[in-house]
Amino acid sequence: MQALIDQRARRLAKIAIMEQELHSPVVAYFTASDAPIIGGKISEDAIRPMYDHLRTIGKKERIALYLYSQGGVMEAPWKIITMLREFCDTLYVLVPYKAYSAATMIAMGADRVYMTSKAELGPIDPSLEAQAPPDREGPRLAELGVEDIGSYLTFLRDRAKLTDQDAVAKLVGTMAEYLTPPLLGRIERVSSHIRLVARNLLALHKPPLDDRQISAIAEALIEKIYVHGHGIGRNEAKQIGLDVEKADGQLGDSMWDLYELYEEPMRLRETREVESYFGTSDVYEKDDQAVASIESTTMLHAFVGKARAQRIRRIPPQPTLNINLALNIPGNVNPQQLPAAVTQAIQQLLQNAAQQLQTLVAQELARQSPVAGITGSLLGAVWKRLV
Repeated sequence: MQALIDQRARRLAKIAIMEQELHSPVVAYFTASDAPIIGGKISEDAIRPMYDHLRTIGKKERIALYLYSQGGVMEAPWKIITMLREFCDTLYVLVPYKAYSAATMIAMGADRVYMTSKAELGPIDPSLEAQAPPDREGPRLAELGVEDIGSYLTFLRDRAKLTDQDAVAKLVGTMAEYLTPPLLGRIERVSSHIRLVARNLLALHKPPLDDRQISAIAEALIEKIYVHGHGIGRNEAKQIGLDVEKADGQLGDSMWDLYELYEEPMRLRETREVESYFGTSDVYEKDDQAVASIESTTMLHAFVGKARAQRIRRIPPQPTLNINLALNIPGNVNPQQLPAAVTQAIQQLLQNAAQQLQTLVAQELARQSPVAGITGSLLGAVWKRLV
């Protein structure tokens, strides 16, 4: 977090160049989606601090949103775009590098998208998390694309050439073992929502796009790019029909330089091999980790919390340990002649030693158990105004 504050003057110098080139104030929204341990994403909680920036800037003819993100919640883009358009007549989005998924949807709501030679947009088909119903065992599908369902059925019909209705029904039934009726209903709602929002975002464009253009762009970004991680460069984005301007020269250089100035405080150049952050402990923690920021010449906000990662071990059932310790007393000493207090103290000592040994054995058993996975979280995260 402190690094964000310390390097602000250097970032403001790059923002000033962009503002001069575009004749527009610039608001930079940066989410470190690919940071190690835990990253940031586009979310509705960013709307409140962004609104503070816009109110301070005031109503302008043009506003430019500088954007870096690998995506986030699909409900946020419409709210962000409609808020930005309340403060300007013309809206630009500046993409230095990655603007995927929900970030691509934000770019779709702009009048013009400025992209560097390395900039990438992405498909906007949403993903959901699915797992087997609780009454049966089954794998968790971390990222199930909404379009994956239709593609599976298309595969059965067009590629596998299945015409036997019993065979098709059986394979569809296999899918239903992991996709419950409520989840399938949600998939349909999400799919319909994305299509509606995509069209509404494109309909905000000035000058207006005709219905044919809107349909072609939405269809290309939702259905016709079959891999969610595909990067759409500026030439391809223009071919799809988006209003793209190549950011070269001083504008492009300043956009990329600003990205590099965010890399260090957001830890984007550190290894994402999570195991490397653990020492002898199964827990890693780092205080005041910023995973997203909103910045303009007026102020600086950051989404800050304690980054925490923990190894989850597959510990076998606790074994029953019967530990009996005996104290070897010299042969010339008759135990029966020892004072009762001494005998009691010896028994207590042996009992404590057995308990400690049992605890040490359990701890060592847990330490040597195989790692089943790693969890990451950002504890106590909140948007803070830093400047």
